[in-house]
Amino acid sequence: MTPIAQAPVSRWRTLLALCALALLAGCSTVGYYAQAIGGQLALMQAARPIDDWLRDPATPAPLKARLALAERLRAYAVTALDLPDNDSYRRYADIHRAAVVWNVAAAPVDSLTLKRWCFVWVGCVGYRGYFDEASAQALGQQLRQGEGLEVTVYGVPMYSTLGWLNWLGGDPLLSTVIHYSDAALARIVFHELAHQKFYLAGDTAFNESYATAVARMGAARWLAQHGNAAARRADALAQQRQQAFRRLTHATRAELKAIYEKKEPEAQTEKALLAMKSEAMKRFRARYQALKAQWAAAGTPFDGYDRWVAQANNASFALQAAYDGWVPAFEALLAQEGGDWARFHAAVRGLGALPRDERDARLRALAPAAP
Repeated sequence: MTPIAQAPVSRWRTLLALCALALLAGCSTVGYYAQAIGGQLALMQAARPIDDWLRDPATPAPLKARLALAERLRAYAVTALDLPDNDSYRRYADIHRAAVVWNVAAAPVDSLTLKRWCFVWVGCVGYRGYFDEASAQALGQQLRQGEGLEVTVYGVPMYSTLGWLNWLGGDPLLSTVIHYSDAALARIVFHELAHQKFYLAGDTAFNESYATAVARMGAARWLAQHGNAAARRADALAQQRQQAFRRLTHATRAELKAIYEKKEPEAQTEKALLAMKSEAMKRFRARYQALKAQWAAAGTPFDGYDRWVAQANNASFALQAAYDGWVPAFEALLAQEGGDWARFHAAVRGLGALPRDERDARLRALAPAAP
């Protein structure tokens, strides 16, 4: 029998995929339901096993080199990081666009709490995704005008269906990420596989921080063991910049949070509160310009955060917190488990079994500066 990963999606497989995706999406509207199913099936039908691409004489040599690296990273994820050994990211699809989906996140003008959308199986999350950018932008506009929310719409280069579709060939590696630097490619593959290792329905911050920590620590180990000196130097510089920017955004989040907490006893009028927020955002952008000046003075100019800073609002700050807020706690947990990845993942699963308040308290004890 031809393996599913190598076979075209037949009618019965398409029908089964529709059912699986209906359960996964848990969508409340027919339009959203249809675009989610259609987009996912298009990805799966476009994907071919990486080995096929490597054997194909029409595949450009640079792409073959990147795909061969992806295969090595996939094997390392299993043997060194105790991540799932399944069909995901063993196929590749060229999707001819810059992002695979566009997510919408939103928050009130006076809060860093994300609006949540709830779905069957995956629980409630702080974003909603579309395969069509125009549809994502339309929802963003609706949330701004209809609900008065601050909105961010952003492209996602790759994602995980949490292993639900591995029986259909798994999630494919995509052209959106294949030309990332070696370390960045490692991080995104490890991040998405971490979601398949453990996913806690309804807790975006836990899930994304766990996956981000796995990606960061796993890629650091892989780079130390298998990267060349030039790749290590380049990634060290990129990580230094990223950490400096995260310190800046973390400080600004803390400042905004303190401002918004003043509304609780109504100690500030709405006008005064928003004026304080405006000043905090001005300071944030001024500090970012100073940070860029430092990079330029050191001979390493970089403007890759310009767009994020220009569009920064409560939604983007809150979303960033979901992805990195608990990362120091998970890093401390791996150290506590002696660097043993199997024990680390088991400990994460144990945390996930706790009630929310107790889980957060345990994470905070691991990293007191965490949110």
